[in-house]
Amino acid sequence: FKLLNKYRPETKEQKEERLKQAAEAKQAGGAAPQGKKPVFVKCGINHIATLIENKKATLVVIAHDVDPIEIVVWLPALCRKMDVPYCIVKGKARLGAVVHKKTATCLAFTGVRKEDEGAMSKLVDNVRSNFNDRTEEMGRKWGGGIMGAKSQEKTRQKEKAVAREAAKRMQA
Repeated sequence: FKLLNKYRPETKEQKEERLKQAAEAKQAGGAAPQGKKPVFVKCGINHIATLIENKKATLVVIAHDVDPIEIVVWLPALCRKMDVPYCIVKGKARLGAVVHKKTATCLAFTGVRKEDEGAMSKLVDNVRSNFNDRTEEMGRKWGGGIMGAKSQEKTRQKEKAVAREAAKRMQA
């Protein structure tokens, strides 16, 4: 969350101030100041799905307590398919606080500044090893391979019958 907080989007007040300054500069001089495109954390499920499909997202952070769960249940599968690292964290309210909203289902990094590339690559490696590469481990395992008493008895009887057949063939 420290890295997420570094890339918080601007608040409504900051945006209003920035637009006022641009308008004043345009009115006074003629050309509005064109700076570099700012790097922010992106939010919104549809926007993030588009970023993942276009392979623009470098890391996706998903909240664990989304209701209804169907909103985000397909997102890890999409991330695995498009080879985008993803992680699941506690609290949609914590994600919402990052983007100045009450709640957010998921957030995505599209890029980071030069000074944070090392921390980001370290984070991506950890996330890949804990989430993306462990899909088989995290998947639900059904049954323990132990049959019930009736099934065990049936299997034992079948094995006896097969053994008797094999013995008859050997004698004949």
